[in-house]
Amino acid sequence: MLVCITVFVTVGFIATATMVLARLRKWMVSGRWFLKLVLSLSAVVLWMLSALTVSVWIWAGAFMVLDQFSTLEESIYFSVVSFTTLGFGDVVIGQDWRLLSGIIAANGLILFSLVTAFLIEFIVQVRGVQQRSN
Repeated sequence: MLVCITVFVTVGFIATATMVLARLRKWMVSGRWFLKLVLSLSAVVLWMLSALTVSVWIWAGAFMVLDQFSTLEESIYFSVVSFTTLGFGDVVIGQDWRLLSGIIAANGLILFSLVTAFLIEFIVQVRGVQQRSN
């Protein structure tokens, strides 16, 4: 269930970025295209980082509801470390729920891959529009 929620959240962020890009298409091809590429790519990267952050918070909230950690900070820390597949092992989840640590890692890997693919496609699309206009 949490995997589905985080996927929907990330896809929603991607859809929003895609709609904004479509509206800014004319702006991106006029004038200083390099500066506009830098600005738009920076904005999209931060937007997608926000999507991943929301996903981490969703997992952290679930761990708090499951009473796996005594503090929100500890829950967020575990979620970030697991979501990014670092898995330091200094904070661990209870034995009854430890399978979730693998699921959150797989979820993070898939979402990071999805975001990376979107960012690459974003660059390709923007550069294509800019090159066709020159």
